[in-house]
Amino acid sequence: MHESVRRKASHIAQSMGATADVILPYGDRYPVTFNDHDLMAKMLPTLHRTAGKDHVKHMNAVMGAEDFSFFQQKIPGLYLFVGGKTPSKPLAETAGHHTPDFVIDDAGLKLGVRTMSNLVVDYMEK
Repeated sequence: MHESVRRKASHIAQSMGATADVILPYGDRYPVTFNDHDLMAKMLPTLHRTAGKDHVKHMNAVMGAEDFSFFQQKIPGLYLFVGGKTPSKPLAETAGHHTPDFVIDDAGLKLGVRTMSNLVVDYMEK
């Protein structure tokens, strides 16, 4: 994949009479983003209280790369997904992220702010 990026950048640059140097700073060693188990156990009651126990779901690992993983190398962290799908729309009919048809239900943003605020307050009190 890295070679493909270099080749494409070089060809695009050549088509404009220029050159391209592609430097991939992390190589193929981008750290995994994962939730610290102890921190998650400590903060799970806050998530249940804020979003409702039925709305807090454990997800299997996904292969996305995220800059947050660099922070997690220094301090334990939690990476959360906050739902933004319109509740009345079936999941199968919902456009994925990073697509032109993606739409977010603003109500999810309120839940996200409330969740982050409660996590901070509860963490500071513990």
